[in-house]
Formats: sequence, structure tokens, C-alpha cells
Amino acid sequence: MHRYQERSVKALPVWIPILLTVAMTAQIIWHMHRPDPIAHFHRLTPPPVQSVLEMMSLGDPVAMSKILMLWLQAHDNQPGISVPFRQLDYSMLIHWLEAILKLDPRAHYPLLAASRVYGEVPDAEKQRQILAFVAREFQKDPDHRWPWMAHAVYIARHKLKDEQLALKYARLLADKARGENVPGWAKQMHIFLLEDMGEIESAKILLGALLESGQIEDPNEQAFLYQRLAELEGKRGQTGRQ
Repeated sequence: MHRYQERSVKALPVWIPILLTVAMTAQIIWHMHRPDPIAHFHRLTPPPVQSVLEMMSLGDPVAMSKILMLWLQAHDNQPGISVPFRQLDYSMLIHWLEAILKLDPRAHYPLLAASRVYGEVPDAEKQRQILAFVAREFQKDPDHRWPWMAHAVYIARHKLKDEQLALKYARLLADKARGENVPGWAKQMHIFLLEDMGEIESAKILLGALLESGQIEDPNEQAFLYQRLAELEGKRGQTGRQ
């Protein structure tokens, strides 16, 4: 059996260490002067047609909807760049959210993200786009999707400062969401908005009609609303004396 003996570096030809040194130095200099990589923002493209998405789900559309939602929310964090929501194409964003909801109509995550994440972007036009989307989708299943409609009212009133839009959405919420699981405060948002807007008489009439209709059966909620009605009567009296 042959045994290999280690050779001293001194035994190597002189040009080999020199060549290695030059190569390492050149590599270091190249890395020091190489320009930083440019991060490119990849825009959202249209989602595949629904039949393709369903085929890709392999019989589990609920899992597919969750995967797509995670991918969509990660779109603003791309390699080397963090994309502000206001730079996203909201038309494309809404197409993706619609496609995800079709895969799993009972999912809450797409509308939660729409109203509480994408709806908070400081861009009035984009906020109106996403709120209109929430309003459309809410009407397809109002008794389950009412929380996101209620938040749309909040965004319209306190972020957009658009009282009429907030009132429109609050009335839509009251008209469509009538299930027992929908809390009274959500059904009565339009009344409190009218009060907030100074429409005391309109708010009083609606609140009185609501109490007389017999829709409110919970004693605590009845007591609360009667108290609100008395307060509105007091405000109306103060306004009349001014």
C-alpha cells in the first residue's frame, strides 16, 4: 500500500502561492466594488380562473384558500424590499380576495384583511375601493360577514371622514344583517351615526320605531335603548330652547 507524504508549502512552485494571492485579492476587490443588488417590485398579476384554482386545490379548496391568503399577505414583503400597501394595485388585490372567497365562502380571513389591514391604508381612493368590495361581499352572507361591514362603517366615518358613506353602510348593515347572532349595536349603528351627525329627530324616530317593533327582546338592551331615547329627547329639548 502506497503512503502519501505531506509536502511542505516551500516545495510548491513559487508561482502557485502568488497566483492564489492575486486571485483572492481580486475577488475581495470585486466584492467591495460590486454594486448593491437592485430590488424589483413584482406587481400583482390577475389570479388564475376559478376552475384552475379549484383544480389546483386537489379537492381541498379550504386549504387552498388559506395558502393563497398567506401568499397574498406576504406579497408586500419581497426579497430586498418592503412594499407599502398604498403601492399595491387594489383592483388586482380585490380580484385575488374574490377568488379566495369563492374557494371558501365561510372564510373570515379575506374580509378581515380587507377591512382591518388593506382598509387602513392612508389612501382615500384605495380605501373606497376596498370598502366597496367589503360591502358587496357582505351582502352575500350578511349574518356571518357583519363584523367586517361594521368595521367598514368605522373606516368610512373616522378614517375617510365621509359621514354619508358611513351612514349608507350602516343602513345596509341594519337592513341585511338580521340574524340572532348579530348584536344590537351593529343593527343600530345608523341610529347612533344620525345622532353623531346632529340628526337628533331622525335618530329619535328610528330608535322609537325599533323599540315599538318588538325586535328587541333582551331586557338589558331594551333598557339601554330606552335610556338612549330619553337622552335624545333631552338633546332635542335643549336644541329647541337655543
